Amino acid sequence: MKFAGVTDRLARLGSHKWALHDRAKQMAAEGRDVIRLTVGEPDLPTPPELVATLTGALARGRTGYSSGRGEAGLLLALAKKYTRRCHREIAPRNILAFPGTQTALYAVMMALAEAGTEVLVGDPNYATYEGVIRATGATPVPVPLRPERGFRLDAADVAARVTPRARVLLLNSPHNPTGAVLTAQDIRALGDLARARDLWIVSDEVYEELIFDAPFASPLDFADLAERTVVASSISKSHAAPGFRSGWCVGSAEFCARLLPLSETMLFGNQPFIADMTAAALNGPSAVAAELRARLSRRADLVVEALDGCAGLAVSRPEAGMFAMLDVRATGLGGFDFASSLLDATGVAVMPGCSFGESLRGWCRLSLTVEDARLAEAMVRIADFAAESGRRKIA
Repeated sequence: MKFAGVTDRLARLGSHKWALHDRAKQMAAEGRDVIRLTVGEPDLPTPPELVATLTGALARGRTGYSSGRGEAGLLLALAKKYTRRCHREIAPRNILAFPGTQTALYAVMMALAEAGTEVLVGDPNYATYEGVIRATGATPVPVPLRPERGFRLDAADVAARVTPRARVLLLNSPHNPTGAVLTAQDIRALGDLARARDLWIVSDEVYEELIFDAPFASPLDFADLAERTVVASSISKSHAAPGFRSGWCVGSAEFCARLLPLSETMLFGNQPFIADMTAAALNGPSAVAAELRARLSRRADLVVEALDGCAGLAVSRPEAGMFAMLDVRATGLGGFDFASSLLDATGVAVMPGCSFGESLRGWCRLSLTVEDARLAEAMVRIADFAAESGRRKIA
């Protein structure tokens, strides 16, 4: 039997990247004492008033088909949000609703990239980005994110890798996995490059509300970049609602009109009762974002204090988001071997850096989404494991 080429392009870009996380879940199910620092899921509940809005919408019968673009109330709430942020009019015609950021990114990339084109993306990058790019037939072009620059994408590094085939520059700020935040100056330089080389900018901004101290900057906020910029985001992180799968994209009216038939081929907006909840979430400040930011920042400090310089380990403190990056090269182990052996020896599960790109083969990603005491216990186990690995290396 024959299969479409997309299945070959994605054959090794799916769940195998999460194999260690799945093994940790299985160990926990078997009764092992496992601390999972693998995924970025908020450890606060979805605000009860949002759940009440959703259940109320269900009770009112908001269970029918949506429109292809999305529910009117949600589109209006999003238009108001981005109009306030961008200081210029963003209208419902500039927006499409999707079930989550991941679906939005897939649809957006399908509308912009194709076989024979290239998509420039930072390395490391979120685990699904390569699959989203390769699904279109395009080729991902990794641009190293240098630790000495705080893992922020450098326009000069991008320019060195632009070819005539380049079509899209994929940005993610705040960044997963490193927690780096692009400055307005970074965005300006990247935007100037995109204009000079006629590149689209796709900006994944799902962690926008989880920046600890630095200001947020987006290419959409620059009027001269608006026509070539498409933003994707959701309420998964900002409102502790990952399971509701409610996301969107924002772009020019022309882009959204071109994307709409593709979106309608995939689905018709998001579910009306979830759209009502999302609109309510966006019509005021998040009830959980401030508390979540405080927790994550505090835990980032905890990780730095416990592990930075311990047994040769080095921690890159994030500026935002739900993760801290751990450089384990001094132990003599690569990131995958460190993570795998750590899980077997101590019950602490972290993500190997290679799940996010070649440049992180000597690193691991630690989630900050477990309670402080449990995280502190994980740090003790990691420190002891690293010290023992160092002794074995010397021996």
